[in-house]
Amino acid sequence: MTEPDKTEPDKAQPEKTEPQTAVRKTSVVDAVLQSPLAGLSPWILLSLLSGPGRFEESAAAALGLSLLILAASHRRGGTVKLLEVFDVVFFGVLAAIGLLASANTIRWFELWGGELTNIALVVFAFGSILLRNPFTLQYAKESTPEEYWTTPLFLRINYVITAVWALAFTWSAAVGLFGDALLHDGDNFWTGWILQLLGTFFAISFTEWYPEYAPNKAAQAQGLETEPPQSIFRLFDFLPVFVAVTGIAGLVTDSVSVTAGVTLILVGVFGHLAMRRFTVD
Repeated sequence: MTEPDKTEPDKAQPEKTEPQTAVRKTSVVDAVLQSPLAGLSPWILLSLLSGPGRFEESAAAALGLSLLILAASHRRGGTVKLLEVFDVVFFGVLAAIGLLASANTIRWFELWGGELTNIALVVFAFGSILLRNPFTLQYAKESTPEEYWTTPLFLRINYVITAVWALAFTWSAAVGLFGDALLHDGDNFWTGWILQLLGTFFAISFTEWYPEYAPNKAAQAQGLETEPPQSIFRLFDFLPVFVAVTGIAGLVTDSVSVTAGVTLILVGVFGHLAMRRFTVD
């Protein structure tokens, strides 16, 4: 058998199988700006600052961070992302409401603002899929060689990751609505914070895990020599620490009993040790 012509590597391979692992070298700032978390950080800031009597301040802070990220990305040569534009428009509207709306309107937004922002993200994420332009695609292109941009695997990875984020936003909206509408407690420890954060951390973990898992899985399916796909346990690496931190936070805020808090901490610690045994390379 003759060796394939090295001048035409694309024709010699059945499919490029490492679209997001062959990344360009970037600085720390560039790495942050090239992650979907950059575009989502204003939403996280809003959730941290929001509360009774703080609607105007939280909306203004989220708008300021959105503008800062958009300017920093442009200054460092990045493309304008759909999510970044959506951030500026959405938080611009909220900031305007904070300046111009009546006190009753602002109180309504303070009560239902969490669900409103989550629903907005759900519509945005699923909308980007329906428009065949998943919002993670623009970020992935900035850290991936252009030769991979049109490969089926690269596109599939971004559709899947975007769908996971859309489901995470849906989960957050649902549990937040449960806390507000049924428990009548918008600041509930579980529905207002822990369960919503759980969905976010799972989406973050999936975003890091899947681009490494999918190429090796695809190569394996084609009968190509490759490293074994990463264990699915890697996807849940964050969970034991999350459980332990939940126990600590519950005790500090007096949101759980001492027994429940200590139990969560112990489950997290021993879960972390057990997880290391499953995920050791």
